[in-house]
Amino acid sequence: MREKMKLIAMAVTAMLCGASLAASPQEAERLGKDLTPVGAEKAGNKDGSIPAWPGRQAQGPGWSHGQNRAAAWKDKGEKPLYSITAANLDKYADKLTPGQVQLIKQTPGYRMDVYPTHRSCANPDFVEQNTRKNATAAKLGADGWSLKEGFMPGIPFPVPKSGAEAMWNYKMKYAGIGFEWARNFITLSPRKGSSDWVQAGATQTYYFPWGAKGSASLADLPPIEYYTYFAYESPVALAGQALAIAYYTDRVGSDTFYYFPGQRRVRRMPSYSYDAPQIGFENQYTLDEPRMFNGTIDRFDWKLVGKKEIYVGYNSFGIYDPKAKFNDVVKPEGIDPAARRYELHRVWVVEATVKAGVRHVVPKRTFYLDEDSWAISVAEDFDANGKLWKLRESFVIPVYETASCDNPAFVQYNMLEGGRFVFDQSPLGAGSDMRWVVESKDAKFRKEFYSAENLRAISER
Repeated sequence: MREKMKLIAMAVTAMLCGASLAASPQEAERLGKDLTPVGAEKAGNKDGSIPAWPGRQAQGPGWSHGQNRAAAWKDKGEKPLYSITAANLDKYADKLTPGQVQLIKQTPGYRMDVYPTHRSCANPDFVEQNTRKNATAAKLGADGWSLKEGFMPGIPFPVPKSGAEAMWNYKMKYAGIGFEWARNFITLSPRKGSSDWVQAGATQTYYFPWGAKGSASLADLPPIEYYTYFAYESPVALAGQALAIAYYTDRVGSDTFYYFPGQRRVRRMPSYSYDAPQIGFENQYTLDEPRMFNGTIDRFDWKLVGKKEIYVGYNSFGIYDPKAKFNDVVKPEGIDPAARRYELHRVWVVEATVKAGVRHVVPKRTFYLDEDSWAISVAEDFDANGKLWKLRESFVIPVYETASCDNPAFVQYNMLEGGRFVFDQSPLGAGSDMRWVVESKDAKFRKEFYSAENLRAISER
C-alpha cells in the first residue's frame, strides 16, 4: 500500500509540472520480479479472485489463420461463475465503473456473465527487453504529451508517473506491424421508435511502422503512431469512399486524405480528427472514439488516479467470430450477453480533462486500462453538465499471431439517447477473420500506401 501511495503521489507531481519522470533504476529492477515485464503486479489479489500472473504461456498451439480462435483457446468451455443484473447490482457495484452501473440500471434485461479470471496476456522477448530499457530511457516531450524517446516495440512507461504516460502505453502496446479486416461492419443501432439500422461494410488496415521485430530507437524511426486505410463497400451512399490517415507521436492532429468517388478526387481534410463526427453515422461516432481513444492526446490534461479492480470484457471470443450470424449477436437492445465474457482484473484509472482554452465536445473522460495488456477496457465520456454521456467497452483477447493481447472490437453506448449504440472493429459475421501481421512485404505495410496519390490510384481502379 505504501508503494502504491508513493506511486500515485509521484503521478500527481508529474501531472502538475508537466514533466516526464523516468523510473528510477530501483523501480526498473522491479520488472520481472514483483512486477511483470510490462509493469503489472505479479501477485494476485487478497481473495484469490485475481490470480498471480503465470508468466508467458503458449497460446493457441497449432492454430493457423482461418481456424476458430475460441476453439484454440486453452480455457474454452468454461461456465459463468455468476451473472450481474439489475436485481443483484448492489452486491457487485464496487467492482463496476459508474458507467457500467448506469448501463445495467437503464437497460432492460442487461446481463454481465462473469467467468474465472485468466491473466493470459504476455509479450514476445524483444518487447519485454525494450520495455525494460524504456523504464529509464523513455521520455515525453517538453509539451507534456508527445512521445520523444524510447525503444520500440515496447511499452514506453511500465512504471507510469502520469496519465499521459499511461495513455502512451496503450497506444504503443505491441500488435505486430499492423492488422487488417477483409471486411468489417460499422453498426449504429436504430433511433428510439425506429427499426432502421445504420450499417456500413468496409475494409480497413492499420500499420504501425515501429512494430517490426527487434529493437529500434524512436530517434531512428519516423514520428508515426500509425497509418490507417479505410474503404467503404456499403451502403450505396458511402460505397467507394475511402480515406488514409497518419497520426504522429510528436504532432497535433492528423494528415487525412479522403477520396470522394462522385468527384473522382482526393481532398485533404485538416479538421477531420479529434471530435469531428465520422461521415454517415448521425453524429453518434467521432474520430477520436475508435480504439477506445484515437488520435493525439494534446487537448486534455491527464491524471493518473491509481488502480482498482473491475469487471472487464476479457477472452470474449464470441465478439470476434467471423462465422457467427451478425444479427444473432448484435441486437436492438445491445450485444448478446453470451458473446460478452467478463472477468475481474486490475486496471489503471486515468482521468482526462479538456485543457483551459481548448475546445472539445467531451470536457471530461475516464479511462480504465488493463494492467496486463495496457488495453483500455472501459471508457466513460461526460458532457458539459457532468452527466455520463457515452460508455465504451472493449474486448481483450490473446492474439495468437503476435503472442500478445489486443482489443480492437468495442461497443459504445449513448447513455443520453436511450441506449443507442455503435459496434465497430470486429470481424463478427464478416465471413473471414481479421488478421494481425508480424512480418509482411504487402504494400499495405509501407508508408507509401497511405499517400494521397496512392489513395486516388487504388480508389479509381
